[in-house]
Amino acid sequence: MEDHVLPGDVDAGDLITLPGCTDTVEVQTVRLGHGGFIFAVRSVSMPGPGAQRTVTLTAQTPLRRHGRVPAS
Repeated sequence: MEDHVLPGDVDAGDLITLPGCTDTVEVQTVRLGHGGFIFAVRSVSMPGPGAQRTVTLTAQTPLRRHGRVPAS
């Protein structure tokens, strides 16, 4: 599955590609903050400490969704 989506359509557990990047990241949390949607994301290709980061995206930023993390 690969869809073009906007940040408002993304939930925790989604696998997405951020603008200007080629790596797929897992969305840990999504919240609305000053300036846009604030995502905590974790690299799928480089797991481990320090792999989580925070990004802020506007409501109109196009993203590519690749599915969801399988439930464990």
